[in-house]
Amino acid sequence: MKEILDFILTFSAVLWEAMPFIVLGAVVAGILEEYLPQQAITRFLPKAVIPSVMIGAALGLVFPMCECGILVVMRRLLRKGLPLSCCIAYMLAGPIINPVVIFSTAVAFVPHGIGAEMVGLRVGLGFVIAVITGLVVQGQWVKRGTSLLTATAIPPELKATAKPSLSLHMAGGGDAPADPPAPRKPFFTRLGNISATALHDFVDITVFLILGAVLAALAKQYVTPDQIEQLSTGEPFIAIPVMMLMAVLMCLCSEADAFVAASFTKMHLSAKLAFLVLGPMLDLKLLLMYTRVFKPRLIAVIATCVVLQVLVFTVAVHLVYQLNGWTGLPG
Repeated sequence: MKEILDFILTFSAVLWEAMPFIVLGAVVAGILEEYLPQQAITRFLPKAVIPSVMIGAALGLVFPMCECGILVVMRRLLRKGLPLSCCIAYMLAGPIINPVVIFSTAVAFVPHGIGAEMVGLRVGLGFVIAVITGLVVQGQWVKRGTSLLTATAIPPELKATAKPSLSLHMAGGGDAPADPPAPRKPFFTRLGNISATALHDFVDITVFLILGAVLAALAKQYVTPDQIEQLSTGEPFIAIPVMMLMAVLMCLCSEADAFVAASFTKMHLSAKLAFLVLGPMLDLKLLLMYTRVFKPRLIAVIATCVVLQVLVFTVAVHLVYQLNGWTGLPG
């Protein structure tokens, strides 16, 4: 009976924690669809791929969204002409590099004496990993084009061909075509269009959020935070991949996960960092939600890039702390 109650509590926590951000993301997506002119965002992007991807990774400062709601916004931006590589960078970095998450991370760790370094490392690694992954995806786009995307994510003007375009529209170079003048619509017509788009996106994504919440609740029945903390004190290099696994299984919101990580008081900073960087980029609910936008090949590319980079960078952080004699523990 206790196991059933724990399952229900965990499932409800994941679902209701994410639901407000799914709703917000769907509403923002509806507004973008109705008011954002086709390819408007691409006009201010540099023609070079690397600077444009870096700008994409920093978009969270302008469009702050939790990972639960960012996917629907990203899909609409993609359909509006934002390059795929920039969309991936925004999707991965946005839940980390936004004012709310930066503030919550600082609040969670400042009392432990490691607030500034945790915020700096989390934001820095999130940005670097998002940019590198975006550039890898750019290479895949040049090779495979729209075959990487589901039908609901392909910009309408590209549906006629699966060949990759080398224009700024999707690849980061060239000039975007001019928008035709749009007829002025009555306010209530626009409101109806926004509502219809938001409802469609909400239903489309929520099904996979529910499946992810079920899997997260099942996983939590067999792995407890106490077991992870005990492992960290004895085997710090094993604790990093285990905390990465926990991030994938627990499906926490990026605006609340810092408080969970801070509760592991005996754990080294590097393992907490792995948890805080990977979770907003890749967890069970996100993997399922990704299937509404990306084909399996692209999901595999994103997951592989993100997991490998988080592992390598956080192990490097641990070694740097070790070589310098820093504890990486709360002061």
